[in-house]
Amino acid sequence: MNTKRILFATMPMDGHLNPLTGLAVHLQQLGYDVRWYTGPSYADKIKKLGIPYYPYQKAVEINQLNLDTALPERQKIKGAIPRLRFDINNVFLLRAPEFVEDLLAIHKKFPFDLLVCDVLFTAAPFIKQLLNIPVAAFGIVPLAETSKNLPPTGMGLEPSNNVFGQLSHRFLRYMTINHLLKPCTDLYNNLLAQYKLPPTTDFVFDAFVRDPDVYLQSGVPGFEYERPDVSRNVRFVGPLLPHSGGSKYPFKHIAKAKSYKRVVLVTQGTVERDPEKIIVPTLEAFKGDMETMVVATTGGSQTAELQARFPDDNFVIEDFIDFNAVMPFADVYVTNGGYGGVMLGIQNNLPLVVAGVHEGKNEIAARIGYFKLGVNLKTETPKPQQIREGVKRVFANLTYRQNVTKLGREFRQYNPNELTEKEIASLLASPKKRAELV
Repeated sequence: MNTKRILFATMPMDGHLNPLTGLAVHLQQLGYDVRWYTGPSYADKIKKLGIPYYPYQKAVEINQLNLDTALPERQKIKGAIPRLRFDINNVFLLRAPEFVEDLLAIHKKFPFDLLVCDVLFTAAPFIKQLLNIPVAAFGIVPLAETSKNLPPTGMGLEPSNNVFGQLSHRFLRYMTINHLLKPCTDLYNNLLAQYKLPPTTDFVFDAFVRDPDVYLQSGVPGFEYERPDVSRNVRFVGPLLPHSGGSKYPFKHIAKAKSYKRVVLVTQGTVERDPEKIIVPTLEAFKGDMETMVVATTGGSQTAELQARFPDDNFVIEDFIDFNAVMPFADVYVTNGGYGGVMLGIQNNLPLVVAGVHEGKNEIAARIGYFKLGVNLKTETPKPQQIREGVKRVFANLTYRQNVTKLGREFRQYNPNELTEKEIASLLASPKKRAELV
């Protein structure tokens, strides 16, 4: 029986919490004493996994359910960089002291030996130093570490192979680190100073990657830009996907799907609650198209209204459908670029049409375009014609499907749970081994 105590701590958001649920159950089954700290919206989900749950005490929950009401000024911010700066400061960094106080109290009752968290659980560097506890952080978005070969993270730019482009990216890196997002790094250092901890000399995104003892990146090298200067603590562990306890939302339209020439699956995730962004334009794009079936999952947002508005026979509109159940019958995936959904689509050999800018989705969309896995529409609000043309391009060019299929094979070469457990076991083995990892 393994007596090591592990506390999972995640931001209270689907994309931050869900990818780690499969790992948590796996570790628990191996005998680790696993418990979880996150927002109250996820209490039932954690308890249903059979994992003891610690609720917020000091912390304020901000997530996709209350983002607009908790931070109403956010909707007035239109630019990608200003909104990114606002989100990093208000959704993540300013929560750190609240998380720290909660975790210090938890540690008195449950003296955990290891903290496992998502990359943007901002209390991790504080806890690591205040309690001298190792931290394993997970990259649940594309690797955000600065590289001399790449444009700065957050702008959704692809790498450049020409001198002018590389010089431009060097200038943008300087501007991002020293001006555009410097307020985020300054705020992070101010918070560290409140606990009498040394300031970071890194850009804030780099600190999030480099500070943990081990940084476990969800995904594979084939879905990441080449980096000659990646930090030593970074490990690719394959696509982290949620724990599956059996399909709760089966796909009930298999026979119908087989009767159409093509099936388009569309979603815009759970953070974006306005279906006018992607779902409505996609439905409008294929209204009256008797060769194309559209399967739309709303995440529970305005489903009945959409069903009444689009009663067309070639449309299936539901709150939730298990993607593992529907993706084998789809031909193309229209998405706002959520990382987990994109990776699941790739595993199912689905070429993509992606329209996402905010919440870091422009970085995911850029990779889809760069690696020719699909079409990057480079907008947050696509028009029906753009979606229709994007889908048409995917079907007309076999390169997209070939590239997705190749990357899907690379994904299947990784066993995320086994790779991660090996890293965690090494981290817990001894202080000497911990030092070797960083």
